[in-house]
Amino acid sequence: MSKFTDVDSSNRSDSVKTNNNQPNQESSSQTIFTVEEIHKILPHRYPFALVDRIIEYVPEEKAVGIKNVSFNEPHFQGHVPGLPIMPGVLIVEAMAQVGGVVLTQLPGMEGSFFAFAGMDKVRFRRRVVPGDQLIVSVELLSFKRGRFGKMQGSATVDGQLAAEGEMMFSLIE
Repeated sequence: MSKFTDVDSSNRSDSVKTNNNQPNQESSSQTIFTVEEIHKILPHRYPFALVDRIIEYVPEEKAVGIKNVSFNEPHFQGHVPGLPIMPGVLIVEAMAQVGGVVLTQLPGMEGSFFAFAGMDKVRFRRRVVPGDQLIVSVELLSFKRGRFGKMQGSATVDGQLAAEGEMMFSLIE
């Protein structure tokens, strides 16, 4: 297993890559990882799989995922009856799952599991309701000692910020 001391943005490539390592010129309309491929990377399953696809991926740097919010999701039955609102903790979990895609694709980390270890500066800015498409963006801020990651995440709906915050992860062996 490879040991990293830190992932630093000055050593990163600016090109967006697909999962075939080919430059991606139209990342906003192209699926990089399908839901089936995400299920091979992350252990989460219904009803806790909160990423439908990855539409942008820059190795060792960032990813952008989509969560299609459906009225059929079980949390809407009891979370504010008559006013269905996606729980904020699930929005943050969706950000963490997109972060998990980035972390598990780092060199030497394939097949690893990173637990969500903490969050800082989390703020909720807009309601997320059934029918919304949540666009989740995460950026790797640091990866230390081959086991601790820190990421900045945001979630938007129709270009409006719904949530943002920093997340910490720890490798589970």
